[in-house]
Amino acid sequence: MLGKPQPTTSRLDLVNSDFSDATSLDLGEGEEIDYDGNWDSRIPFSAVYATVGFKEANAKVYLPTVPITARILEVERFTTAQDRFNLSHHRSVNKSLPAVFKIELKHGEFTWVVKRKEKHFLELHRELRTYKTFMRIPLPSRSHTVRRRTVRKSEVREMPSLPRGGGDELVRDEQVSSRRRQLEDYLNKLLRMAMYRKYHHTMEFIDVSQLSFIHDLGPKGLEGMIHKRSGGHRIPGMNCCGHSQACYRWSKRWLVVKDSFLLYMKPDSGAISFVLLVDKEFSIKMDSKDTETKHGVRIDSLSRTLVFKCSSYRHARWWGQSIESFVRSHGKAFLRDHRFGSFAQEQENIPAKWYVNGKTYMEDVADALEEAKEEIFITDWWLSPEIFLKRPVVEGNRWRLDCILKRKAQQGVRIFVMLYKEVELALGINSGYSKRTLMHLHPNIKVMRHPDHVSSSVYLWAHHEKIVVIDQSVAFVGGIDLAYGRWDDREHRLTDVGSVTRSVALEQVRNTHSVSSADGVSQSNGRGTPPSEPTDLPKLKGIGRNRMVRFSIYRHLHKHNLQHVDSVSSVDRSGSVRSLKTGVGELQGNTRFWHGKDYCNFVYKDWIQLEKPFDDFIDRYTTPRMPWHDIASVVHGRGARDVARHFIQRWNFTKIMKPKYRSLFYPFLLPKSHSGANEIRYQVPGCVNAKVQALRSASDWSAGIKYHEESIHTAYIQVIAKSKHYIYIENQFFISCADNRTVYNKIGDAIIERVIRAHKEGKKYRVYVVTPLLPGFEGDITTGGGNAIQAVMHFNYRTMIRGEYSIISQLKKEMDDHWMNYISFAGLRTHAELEGRLVTELIYVHSKMLIADDNTVIIGSANINDRSMLGKRDSEVAVIVEDSEKVPSVMDGQEYEAGPYALQLRLECFRTILGGHTDTTIDLSDPISDRFYKEVWMTTAGRNATIYEKVFRCLPSSLVRNMSELEQYQSKPGLAQTDLSRAQEELRKIRGFLVQFPLDFLSEHNLMPSVGTKEAMVPTEIWT
Repeated sequence: MLGKPQPTTSRLDLVNSDFSDATSLDLGEGEEIDYDGNWDSRIPFSAVYATVGFKEANAKVYLPTVPITARILEVERFTTAQDRFNLSHHRSVNKSLPAVFKIELKHGEFTWVVKRKEKHFLELHRELRTYKTFMRIPLPSRSHTVRRRTVRKSEVREMPSLPRGGGDELVRDEQVSSRRRQLEDYLNKLLRMAMYRKYHHTMEFIDVSQLSFIHDLGPKGLEGMIHKRSGGHRIPGMNCCGHSQACYRWSKRWLVVKDSFLLYMKPDSGAISFVLLVDKEFSIKMDSKDTETKHGVRIDSLSRTLVFKCSSYRHARWWGQSIESFVRSHGKAFLRDHRFGSFAQEQENIPAKWYVNGKTYMEDVADALEEAKEEIFITDWWLSPEIFLKRPVVEGNRWRLDCILKRKAQQGVRIFVMLYKEVELALGINSGYSKRTLMHLHPNIKVMRHPDHVSSSVYLWAHHEKIVVIDQSVAFVGGIDLAYGRWDDREHRLTDVGSVTRSVALEQVRNTHSVSSADGVSQSNGRGTPPSEPTDLPKLKGIGRNRMVRFSIYRHLHKHNLQHVDSVSSVDRSGSVRSLKTGVGELQGNTRFWHGKDYCNFVYKDWIQLEKPFDDFIDRYTTPRMPWHDIASVVHGRGARDVARHFIQRWNFTKIMKPKYRSLFYPFLLPKSHSGANEIRYQVPGCVNAKVQALRSASDWSAGIKYHEESIHTAYIQVIAKSKHYIYIENQFFISCADNRTVYNKIGDAIIERVIRAHKEGKKYRVYVVTPLLPGFEGDITTGGGNAIQAVMHFNYRTMIRGEYSIISQLKKEMDDHWMNYISFAGLRTHAELEGRLVTELIYVHSKMLIADDNTVIIGSANINDRSMLGKRDSEVAVIVEDSEKVPSVMDGQEYEAGPYALQLRLECFRTILGGHTDTTIDLSDPISDRFYKEVWMTTAGRNATIYEKVFRCLPSSLVRNMSELEQYQSKPGLAQTDLSRAQEELRKIRGFLVQFPLDFLSEHNLMPSVGTKEAMVPTEIWT
């Protein structure tokens, strides 16, 4: 076995220690300090986006001010060919093979090993002599002039000489050791001279490139020039590539091995032209029957088979074995199978935080984006560029998503956004508009959409994950898209008309016809601001119908002597103070929470005209909005690296997959090394340390991997099976209980098994399931809801109570009506007053969360249905967070050690939905005691549901089992219409938002789409 490269030891105080030893620096090298006298000897990570051709004079390779030293460790000699090939007839021809010098090089914190023969030294020396001569001739080309300018005259003269050696055949040991010293001295002298060490032949000789010494990429592995074979990608639907010799193309590339990936670059342009991530399928084969070529090396992974060839048998063995030993010593975590079959391992001591609802989540995302120094990754099912991340809006556009991204891009941060490309006939999320809007802001913002439906033949599945990653060290993961309708807080308001009622607003519109000018920018500040540039961002028109009083924040702040607050008004060069005219009209009326398209009720009406972001599409004076209840999380350090790695894998796959993304404008992304992941520059405030593991649903179409991954599904099943006391689930869907015909995920089955086990053991165990009262499709529930709503309802009810596979049917077989002591299904609803009328609306539960035993939490983008869980369908990301710290708590009346992360998250959810924020007397500490389960949870849910039915006759309701009962139920008006004061009195008894799930709603009606409708024509998998 050839010797392994030494593991890199991190010595970051190296600059200071080496400073005393300045003599070895040959201190004349003023121009060696590449970074304008910046003594921090690290190359910033952003250098990976600025690589140039290897022969360019401005290629930044070495650490500024840090020397390189070389030491020949050993000399390998094969005395006869028999040692290698065991072929007897060779012996007479060749007594000894050339000696191979094994050289260890050190540069700052990096250590690596290269192998060279005598002839390689001679070739290098010959090249350098030619270069030296060449540098003395003033050729008229610009690049030559630049290079000559950077070279010191003395260095040209002082090129070290290479003493003549005994040729290739070093016979005696003393000959070997003296030659070894000569070559070592020669190399060290050479590497002290900037002119020669920066020459591309020298760099190739010592295996270095522009990506060798970037601290964030981890230790330096093997590098060198190879010839690689084209093809070998796992692109679904394109498996014909590269099966016959005729298809192959061989290209010269510079291969770079790092701890968790390999890449190759084009030497002439320096462009990274492929990245291969190390994974559990990573393997290296050097046999000619595997490589189908002479002196070849074959590298396999889940996403590609890469074949390259070397110059000789010995060279190929060295490459293959070195890559293997380097990856085994530095990247072994990536080679193993991990818990739940996940691509990522469990990471200890990771700062983590949860979010209930979009308000706090979006605020933290905004602050983290503001802290980005190098990269921002965003992937969403839907992204609306014009949403405000901090509300109410008091700093103009400062916290509007597109403005934040533009500001960061101008500061040099590179921003990569991946959007789901919807089937436009089926969905109105207009990802094309989002892409155009973002790409128009700045060239540093790159946006890809995937999948291409025709070429990938993926029509049914979506990219559903919601991730924001900052500098690969802070990762937000959850259910919240950065899109319209998602921002909400614990109050779940139904109305947002500002402080002005309709009648007053109409009066004021009549009195002031000249409120706004044609360009939509108010001229109320009396200065008559000229129309903004056409390239500006869309105008904020409030509600589109001038019902609101104009209100100038500028004047308001001026009155309170706040005109110098930087983010609110800024002094331009002429010295005048500009008010909030950043492409948005001045805000109107009482500052609102939901502007334009953000005010929505998607069951009442789906989004339209998204290219007009600030025009209302729902009348806020007649229709309440639909509140949005959601959960998300943030993780740091190694946990964030894993989430970033998933994003990088998807980005790089999409780049290869879609021809229009193959240009250099869309770069390949590189994962930062886990070795430096604990150096967190920015941490979201309010975190606790916990054990974190990233999970995902991914497959060939979504991430380009050979086998699909369903680690979220596996984690759900195992956490449910291992839970001792309770599970609390909030999910947008509840479609499970496998029959292996229409439904395949086994989460419902795991719940059934766990409850039956508790019943047989006579132990207390609770299951709480909170899910939306209606699916989030446009439809009128007063006429039955329409086909899409009914199809999803069919599968939700099939999981809960209807049919032989349902949870309640299975539990009834075992325990009759005792199932009620174990499991509760609930939804959320609220009410308000709008223009003097009482209104109600369900709260849309969009969370994808499970809490078990106050110590384990899964938060992500995966719904409880086959689409999200099976791995082969929608792509998803989640994190499982297990508390490592403990806090005293109560479980079934006994003292209990809970985890702070899980406990506080459960308490926040319970407080929000049971009214614990306003009524602090409610005891939520014990999640499974009879007192809590029956007197708090069940009683609140039942009482709230009854009051809502009485006051509003709202749907869905268990009193309605078929279509004729639906008509009768609606023909009787509720108290809201008949007796306002009694209705208000009843509503005062409501606590929180929790209502019992109407398990009997339309139970006698077949909810599956009827034959002939378009919903009946699509495959059932769409709904499950």
